[in-house]
Amino acid sequence: MAASHPRHRLDELLQNPVRFSIVAALDRAGTLSFKEVRDAIEVTDSALSKQVSSLDAAGYLSVGKSFAGKMPRTSLTLTSQGRAAWRSHLATLREIAGDAS
Repeated sequence: MAASHPRHRLDELLQNPVRFSIVAALDRAGTLSFKEVRDAIEVTDSALSKQVSSLDAAGYLSVGKSFAGKMPRTSLTLTSQGRAAWRSHLATLREIAGDAS
């Protein structure tokens, strides 16, 4: 039996609620600081760091490091690969829900 139900096309990486939320925030904003994402999705630094590492390893986001004076700054940006995965995942969710828009 062929796997024809749309759920088989869902992105496994994006089924985690924290990773889903990170990518959603970055899709809307483009680039955000680590702190902005942490506060927007209401997770701890360690929880965010773990999920960012997974998304970065998959090529879904890029992590930028810089300094503002002596303070380190981390920025997160969705890559084109991440944006494509996000759009495909959302389209599949809509298909499952019966909403073609």
